Parts: sequence; structure tokens; C-alpha cells
Amino acid sequence: MSSDMDPPARMAKGLLRGAADFLWPQRSLVSGQRGAGKGPLSAAEFAAIGFLSDPVCDACGRPMEIDLGPDTHCAACIARPPRWDRARAAIIYDAASRRIILDLKRSGRRDGLSTMTGWMHRAGAPLIAQADLIVPVPLHYTRLVRRGFNQSAWLAQGIARRAGVACHVHLVKRRRRTPTQGGLSARARRRNVAGAFAISKRAAALVRDRRVLLVDDVLTTGATVSACARALKQAGARQVDVLVLARVVRETDLTI
Repeated sequence: MSSDMDPPARMAKGLLRGAADFLWPQRSLVSGQRGAGKGPLSAAEFAAIGFLSDPVCDACGRPMEIDLGPDTHCAACIARPPRWDRARAAIIYDAASRRIILDLKRSGRRDGLSTMTGWMHRAGAPLIAQADLIVPVPLHYTRLVRRGFNQSAWLAQGIARRAGVACHVHLVKRRRRTPTQGGLSARARRRNVAGAFAISKRAAALVRDRRVLLVDDVLTTGATVSACARALKQAGARQVDVLVLARVVRETDLTI
């Protein structure tokens, strides 16, 4: 198509999109109501979301009160360095974002994925720029069959499409089915997933000496992504960074 056809084509596309929005307005990601705002969130809902931006701890992505410059680690990460290299989260997991997370995680609601991966792409831009491949935190195959989806894989694939980076959904294997992490203490979570993840010798060739971006929906204590990062580094990964949609900041939110 010649370039002089581009403006009319764009105009037609915009008109069709406007008509579709009028006939089938988007449901709010928070309230579930249609037509709450021009996009997937009303202005008030958007304002209530706690978006994470610098200054954050370079290792775990936790917000910091004072900007101490790049590569700064929080006290917790200095005392106990994580198994991964860097982590970033798009939003804070709290009362304002809980519905968004749980609808994705438990109900498999997909209509907000473009918005969510856009938030993650923005928050994790430095990590994505250095990634050689993207992998999601996996589910055990029995849980995947029962639920029919892995929300972390959806997020990883969406980010990979935006960034033009290869995504390997089945590279990390969950070799044993672990009880849900919800309600467990940090120590119990670590014990629960210890040794739960592995990478086959064949898949290790894709990982060896590569920079891997590990994607999950929520970072709570970090036990799950830590176990995955350990498996990736044992397989020869040069660097493992973590990117999540949301992270817990307060201990009172540890029940997810």
C-alpha cells in the first residue's frame, strides 16, 4: 500500500475502534463495570494504583525512601542477597490492585493483559534491554491441566512480543507439585519450593551463558523466583533478572 493511503487507513481504523468502544465498552479491571472510563480503568481507579518507579532497591525492586543512586541495595538485600541479580515490579500489591491481580491469577481474565504488560515493560525496561530470553515461572503440569492457563506465561509472552525477545514458556519445569504459597510464612515458602524447579540438559543449552528475564505475576517473599533463579544459574545462566506485575511491600499483604 502506498504511503498516501496511510492517513485514511489510520482514520478508518480509529473510527472502527471508536465504534467498538461505544458498542462494547471495556470492563474496568477494578470494578468490573463497563464504561467506567475510556480505558480499562477509571481516572479514580488509575490514581489509586501504586506504580513503582525509582528510587527502588536494584536487587529486589522494593521502593526506597531516599534516592542513593543507581545499583543501590536495601538493607534486607545487603544482609541476605537474593539468588537473582535484579528485580523490578510495575505496581504495589495492595487493596487498590488486588482485584486486578486476583482476576488474572485465579479467574484467568485476559482483557487487561495489554495494559499490564505495558506497565511491566515500562518498569522493567533496563532489564528487558539486556535480556537474551524471557521465561515465565511455570506451573506443575497437573495444575496447568486443571486450570487451563498459566498467567505468568501470558505476561511473559506479552512482554516478549513488545520487546522482540524470544520467550521460552516450557524451559523451566516444575518437577513436583507444591502446595499453594498463600498464607505461608517466608521460611515455610522457601521450604515449600526448595528443589521444585529444574531445567533439562537439552534446555540448558538455551540458558548457558545467557541473560535470562524471569517473569511472574506477584513477588511476595521471593521464594518461588529464588528457586527458579537457582535452577537457571545451575544450568549456566550468566544473569537472572526478575520482572513481576506486582510486589508486596507490607508484611500484612503476605496472604496472596
